[in-house]
Amino acid sequence: MESIMKAVAVTPGTPNSVHLEEIAKPTLDQVPNGNGVLVKVLKVGVDATDREINDALYGNAPTGDKHLVIGHECFGIVEAVGDNVRRVKPGDYVTATVRRPGGSIYDMIGTNDMTSEEEYYERGINLRHGFLTEYFVDEEEYIVRVPEGLKHLHVLQEPMSCAAKAVHQAYEAQHRMKVWRPSVAYVLGAGQIGLLTTLILKLRGLEVYTLARGEAPNLKAEIVTGLEANYISTRETSMAELVKITGKPDLIVDATGSSQLAFESMQHLGHNGVVVWTGITGGDKVTEVPSDSINLQFVLGNKLLLGSVNANRNHFEMGIRDLALGEMMYPGVLEKILTHPVDGLDNYKEMMRLLVEDKDALKVFVNVANE
Repeated sequence: MESIMKAVAVTPGTPNSVHLEEIAKPTLDQVPNGNGVLVKVLKVGVDATDREINDALYGNAPTGDKHLVIGHECFGIVEAVGDNVRRVKPGDYVTATVRRPGGSIYDMIGTNDMTSEEEYYERGINLRHGFLTEYFVDEEEYIVRVPEGLKHLHVLQEPMSCAAKAVHQAYEAQHRMKVWRPSVAYVLGAGQIGLLTTLILKLRGLEVYTLARGEAPNLKAEIVTGLEANYISTRETSMAELVKITGKPDLIVDATGSSQLAFESMQHLGHNGVVVWTGITGGDKVTEVPSDSINLQFVLGNKLLLGSVNANRNHFEMGIRDLALGEMMYPGVLEKILTHPVDGLDNYKEMMRLLVEDKDALKVFVNVANE
């Protein structure tokens, strides 16, 4: 008989359908050629993506299922591996990438996050079940080992990979400049992606200004200043006013989830600079922008707008290295992001309440199991 386990799922297309689902516990033989890794889930982070999927703004169930297990930020411990697995072993702490391959050339070379196909596959988001359950099995290729010394940062590994990709892609694109030495960066938003992007840019030696709505003192401001960056409340200083003080930034990373701010940022970028959008807006908001002015500035200033979604294992590994260095440079600061634990899958309603109602919930995560 199949072993049954709990999972937190939604019914795609039905708003506010989050519920507890019983599903079969996975087995190693579900992955061919001895390449499977069975992971016991310890913690899962949740964010605005999970909230918006529960709002039925996007997300589809895997073929043949009516439910979608949510949760794409996982941290667990390897319980068993297939005969041909070499990168991890039982007892290792791990996380897992989110994108899974389609059929494009980019999927075939391991850059699933860069697929050229309209249909995409993401665990916990679209057409693939997520990690908010007791166990999962995946191919070795998608499992990333986490050093034991970083286990206290557990669910930050996945958002860190997104921040690492955003910054890395900006630098990759700027090879067009032959020489690009950015000195000033704006990070829009002080959620988990914004704060982790702040860390990465500080480690690269930039003067970083992290913009958020809340007035200091607050926890986000404490974390930003702990990273030796500059916290700017947009209620006190607008982006336009900040530019008058700092000059136009060389790099802007938007992590707000606000399309209005994403477009506004384009008006303040310096010559030869890059704006990176990481936020996803699932709504239907319409914003008026000075399109002629933006068009003129981007052409005459050789400026670049870059979209960055998700990450592949290379970005996960980059992010883990920067987390390790960040812990050495700014000990104890990053752990402050992990603000709101929820104990057990059964408490999924409290998990969703925190995501929807608690404006101070910087990072909500579920303690699924003990080691």
